[in-house]
Amino acid sequence: MNYLLSGSRGLGGSSSPHQQRQPPQPALQSPGTPWKTRKYSAGVQGLHEEIIDFYDFMSPRPEEAAMRREVVKRIELVIKDLWPTADVQIFGSFSTGLYLPTSDIDLVVFGKWERPPLQLLEQALRKHSVAEPYSIKVLDKATVPIIKLTDQETEVKVDISFNVETGVKAARFIKEYMKKYSLLPYLILVLKQFLLQRDLNEVFTGGISSYSLILMAISFLQLHPRIDARRADENLGMLLIEFFELYGRNFNYLKTGIRIKNGGAYIAKEEIMKVMTNGYRPSMLCIEDPLLPGNDVGRSSYGAMQVKQVFDYAYIVLSHAVSPLARSYPNRDSESTLGRIIKVTQEVIDYRAWIKKKWGNKISLSPELDNRLKIRDQIAACNGEQQQSRDVDPAYTQRLALSLASTQQLSSGSSASSVSSLSGSDIQHNGMKFSMKGAHNHNQGNGYSPVSSGGMRQPVGNRGHHQYNRNIWRRKKHRDSLPISLSR
Repeated sequence: MNYLLSGSRGLGGSSSPHQQRQPPQPALQSPGTPWKTRKYSAGVQGLHEEIIDFYDFMSPRPEEAAMRREVVKRIELVIKDLWPTADVQIFGSFSTGLYLPTSDIDLVVFGKWERPPLQLLEQALRKHSVAEPYSIKVLDKATVPIIKLTDQETEVKVDISFNVETGVKAARFIKEYMKKYSLLPYLILVLKQFLLQRDLNEVFTGGISSYSLILMAISFLQLHPRIDARRADENLGMLLIEFFELYGRNFNYLKTGIRIKNGGAYIAKEEIMKVMTNGYRPSMLCIEDPLLPGNDVGRSSYGAMQVKQVFDYAYIVLSHAVSPLARSYPNRDSESTLGRIIKVTQEVIDYRAWIKKKWGNKISLSPELDNRLKIRDQIAACNGEQQQSRDVDPAYTQRLALSLASTQQLSSGSSASSVSSLSGSDIQHNGMKFSMKGAHNHNQGNGYSPVSSGGMRQPVGNRGHHQYNRNIWRRKKHRDSLPISLSR
């Protein structure tokens, strides 16, 4: 692949944010970027440092895990009261630890039933007042029948399914790759927040599932042309921009599918269709299920092209933000590079403060959280070892400058995204047209090259620069200063 940023690892000197962190400087904070409390290095190295700070800020805290365990316990008691021998298991992001403060909890109940007893459990949950009365929904016509509810005390949303083993297996699969690629959690939390605030983090809102996103990130690392991209001391800023470049402009969604198993590969959709069951055809975002051959994980992701558009938008914004041109922006030191594409609302900050106040004395480190802390320290140590002799690669700077120029003077053979103006805080898109003919030459396995093609409409750009308040929190008498509104 002709990566814009390829060829130099840990550019700009990899200072360790954990070992050389400056004292907090509130003046550097701006609304929506509470993780930024210090001055960062220039260019892509500064983005690397900021991603680590964002991860530290947004990672699940012990009190948040304690609160969620209480929610699970309340629901489990209701289930056990109905079926004493039933087995309740957690899967999804709460199981892997890759959850944001407002993410759902996924539960699966194993037992002996001819049909999932959805209505019976629904009645029991209402009887015990576990859930908000109007929040309980039974989706019995879904591909996987579930009960959706919102916990009465915490407003945490929960999905409950029956006798579905794939979710638990998928959580174990993701944990294995988190051990293999220690930088994966950092990318995932940023990408999840990026899609969340644009309402593209769930299939039914026109986005993609978390599982699809994680598999895309795993494939990105598996097939990265630089071997060192999988090292623990790789530059996260560079990886994030390259991810957006790959899936925002270079990947051929029309003809190419993603395979994770056996080391990963890009394969023609015609090959995937041969093993698909029930007459299904590969979807636009075609991801072969590594745990269930013949299943297309992206099958229901009808909004995949919307996701592609915002990935391309993020690539343009961040590429300009880390370029040498950015050093001349006004207020460069006080503004957040990562904050150009993601924000955290005050409601989320208030919600986390409420959780800390109520569950702060009930904390205990889970094995997953303890392991994440160890990985974080390992990354900091690796970065510290690389600190002494790193400088920005002039060749990289030249390549980036040339690429930025090409985005403003597009030819018919380039991935088109015309940029009308640059400012210190963002990039405005006017009249964007897409002529997707960029090359992505991973040439894995059978040598199939996912070269992009096809036209697209103008991207939604920064439509979600602040999270949408889709779910309104209602103040209740029994809650201690629970935030009034919260974006999911």
